[in-house]
Amino acid sequence: MLLAPKKATQILRKAGSTNFINYAEITIRMIPATALILNSDFSKFPDYFKIFGWFMLITSVVLYFIPRQIHHNYSLKCADVIKPLYFQIISPFAILIGMLILYSVSK
Repeated sequence: MLLAPKKATQILRKAGSTNFINYAEITIRMIPATALILNSDFSKFPDYFKIFGWFMLITSVVLYFIPRQIHHNYSLKCADVIKPLYFQIISPFAILIGMLILYSVSK
């Protein structure tokens, strides 16, 4: 997102574009969501890990039942709104969240 924002836009445009991409992205998203829930007791912020994990898991399950074309159309609209510059602006927050998660599980 920070170094290749146009590539991030292209990837966003592909969300839900085919059955394989749609269900693969949802399933892959469920893996860290489940990990957050199952390992929340080992983190420095167990309640936040559970809440965030359950949020990710529930929204993923909901996406399984939303028609793929609706999901794809939504991602196309978002890609039109989120300009490459916006990806660069929000990327430090994604990095910060990742670092916070790593800090939370380190001893």
